[in-house]
Amino acid sequence: MMIRSAFVQNTRHIITRHSSRRPNNNRFTAPIFGSNHIVKNTALFFSATSTEDASSTSNTAAGGGGYPFAEVEKKWQDFWEKDKTFETPIRTSESTKPKKYILDMFPYPSGAGLHVGHPEGYTASDVMARYYRMKGYDVLHPIGWDSFGLPAEQFAIQTGTQPEETTKQNIANFKRQLKMLGFSYDWDKELATTDINFVKWTQWIFLQLYKRGLASQSSVSVNWCPALGTVLANEEVINGLSERGDHPVQRLPLRQWVLKITDYADRLEQGLEGLDWPSGTLTAQQQWIGKSEGCNIVFDIEADDSDDSITVFTTRPDTLMGVTYVTLAPEHPLVSKITTEEHKEAVDEYVKATSSRSDLDRTSSKEKTGIFTGGYATHPLTGEKIPVWVGDYVLGSYGTGAVMAVPAHDSRDFEFAQKFDLDIKWVIKPPKSKKGKEVELDTSEAFTSEGVVQNSGEEYDGLTTAKMKKQIAYKLSQIEKGGKVTTYKLRDWVFSRQRYWGEPIPIYFPVEFPEGVDPATQNPIEDSSCDHTICYDQPIPVAEEDLPLELPQMEDFKPGDDPAGCLARAKEWRYFQQEDGKWFARETNTMPQWAGSCWYYLRYLNPGNDGEAFSKEDDQNWMPVDLYIGGAEHAVLHLLYARFWHQVLFDAGFTQHPEPFQKLVHQGMILGSDGEKMSKSRGNVVNPDDVVSAHGADALRLYEMFMGPLEAVKPWQTSQVSGVVRFQSKLYNVVKMAAEHKCEEMDEETERLLHKTMKKVTEDLESMSFNTAISAMMVFTNHLGSLKEKVPVEAARKLAIMVSPIAPHIGEECFSMLSDGEESDSTTSTIAYHPWIEYDEALCVDNFVTMGVQVNGKVRGEIEVPKDASQDDAVALAMEQERVKAQLDGKDIKKTIYVPGRILNFVAK
Repeated sequence: MMIRSAFVQNTRHIITRHSSRRPNNNRFTAPIFGSNHIVKNTALFFSATSTEDASSTSNTAAGGGGYPFAEVEKKWQDFWEKDKTFETPIRTSESTKPKKYILDMFPYPSGAGLHVGHPEGYTASDVMARYYRMKGYDVLHPIGWDSFGLPAEQFAIQTGTQPEETTKQNIANFKRQLKMLGFSYDWDKELATTDINFVKWTQWIFLQLYKRGLASQSSVSVNWCPALGTVLANEEVINGLSERGDHPVQRLPLRQWVLKITDYADRLEQGLEGLDWPSGTLTAQQQWIGKSEGCNIVFDIEADDSDDSITVFTTRPDTLMGVTYVTLAPEHPLVSKITTEEHKEAVDEYVKATSSRSDLDRTSSKEKTGIFTGGYATHPLTGEKIPVWVGDYVLGSYGTGAVMAVPAHDSRDFEFAQKFDLDIKWVIKPPKSKKGKEVELDTSEAFTSEGVVQNSGEEYDGLTTAKMKKQIAYKLSQIEKGGKVTTYKLRDWVFSRQRYWGEPIPIYFPVEFPEGVDPATQNPIEDSSCDHTICYDQPIPVAEEDLPLELPQMEDFKPGDDPAGCLARAKEWRYFQQEDGKWFARETNTMPQWAGSCWYYLRYLNPGNDGEAFSKEDDQNWMPVDLYIGGAEHAVLHLLYARFWHQVLFDAGFTQHPEPFQKLVHQGMILGSDGEKMSKSRGNVVNPDDVVSAHGADALRLYEMFMGPLEAVKPWQTSQVSGVVRFQSKLYNVVKMAAEHKCEEMDEETERLLHKTMKKVTEDLESMSFNTAISAMMVFTNHLGSLKEKVPVEAARKLAIMVSPIAPHIGEECFSMLSDGEESDSTTSTIAYHPWIEYDEALCVDNFVTMGVQVNGKVRGEIEVPKDASQDDAVALAMEQERVKAQLDGKDIKKTIYVPGRILNFVAK
């Protein structure tokens, strides 16, 4: 019979084989966990079956083998809700229990609801939350909704509804689905970023940033899409068109609120040390921060009437003598100044053409474009005239918006120089070979490696790259034309959004009227022709006691062509007049969806706290997050932004923890059965409602945890769910047998296998290796099933405890079946807080081993012996093997080589 390979892989790390024969002298054989053999009885759950057989295993609410999953799951979900089983314990400074804060990256409640890929991470976190409760920890395991954002707004526009209404409907559906799966969330901690009390404290945190000089306005070049009425990220612009709808995009300077995350660049990089995060995520954070050690170099503009200069940053100051041109970004402010009259028209056309392309589009393009300005700069050391070009591969938003071009030693500059026939000067050559011979310089491509300086003057020729860097940095600092500097790839965070469905920014501005006009006589709300000016250069923060600043109700919140956003049309909300007659205008930009997700984990500590965002006591008792689970797609921005806000709150004294997330785990993506990402357009989405209806919530949880390692990408195969359904049914029937016959005796083989299983499951849960933990329980369940009416109650009870974190409904039911109806209080009538099982290490070690028997170095048989068996005992057993006897027949044994527990070899002639 063919075995499903995906499931076989999970068992490869679990068990050795059982011996097919039982020793005559009551020798014990048991599986050894962690070997490379495959256990036949585990594979039975996943043997290939016909479609009819697979579907019939659980085509009713009773489930395969008579397990009434629908009845059981409703029973325990009702109990947990009524009993408030998972209510978070109150911790104080005197609490003696250790704590675990287990957190999911909270979901965005879309209209489509969950598909089967979504619960994977939620199931993993729930397994750990349940496990830690049983280990004696105080556990905080909350859930909430990331409910602001552009998708909700666009859905509301398309359906002609209010985003508040559609968001509430979507949350209700998501909540139903999560409750259906039996997750042990404390629903009293539930929150949504759209809750007005949450908005209040998000705005409060913005004001803390503003007070500390970390939130300010700036004119930022952005991707403005008039058709969508919003600013688009670089990734959302392709060839000058919006990814959504193919609308034209313009590159415009807009007034934006910017958060100065760059002030925390060093702290954000240093804070990564000591975090238990995936190495790839740590690297991604470091690369996004992009710390670089190099030099600023100043090139004066070659013009009689100009004192302007161009500053460039480079990590290769050793190549300064090889500069043959300087390139400015099209949006660089000096482009218009340095361009000569004869080149002005062509340069203006070029700048206009590139303005519609996003930064990502420009840097990813293989074709290099550019134009000569007609202007020149002066080399800071040689005084040479250096031509100044404009090129779209240089970005105004990165570095200084200008680069010194050294085509001989930079691949991008080399391609540009070849295309436009610009000079190439070779100033670095390869070092000598190990044998001391010169290495020929290949001039067909840029030489970008470090080497030895040449063609740079007597003062520098012959220096190594490292020494040349120091010399140039020192020289530039001496003549005040630059010097050593540290820069970052990280840019300040553009925080404004020109849309309706987001948190209003709690800032307003004075409104001025023409000289001589009495403001008390004016009304910009009712009189659209009222001549007035909003003084954006005089921002005023909303008083904290006046928070929250709520969104106005708008019938028409569609985007418009006004970069001020649709809130600019809500005049009664935007403008207000104080008692002294002065008028003011509120900020019409809203916050990005990132805002709420930057701090929601802190609000979970006590979402009902009306007096503060979170208390110092709760922060001390619960923070930091001990386990954070979410997709790798959030590895950079969400984590970076949340860490930035947290470090600001730390500096302000609101939290005593410098980092919010101690351990981070990324679940792998679950693909459709076609191996592609699940999406409606591909038609490969599987609804968890259907799986739960057919097989139960525990079956879905078991299957998702059994598919493979948590971090791996895995395809969904509905036909294979039948394997865990059979395991679930067999487990139920085994426990039912134990409850009926109440067998108290346990044979040695079962006892040893029980303790090995307990050890394996415990260690696997600690390492979040859920697939192999389930495999171990499958093996043990098969073994207990073979005992029939002699299933020990103790073994069945401990099996119920082990399975309960992963499959809590059947775990509760099985534990209840074995409780003999004993009266107990609310904390013991559920398995949720029952102490975790303990294993005896001595019983996890095999007393017997299987050894090969060799004759003249070739294996001729196999025996099972105690680990400490004497040579005489081992020889006696070997002589009972027919193949061994045949090989020794008529020969003299010259020597017997015996290594206890490893080898027995007869040397015979």
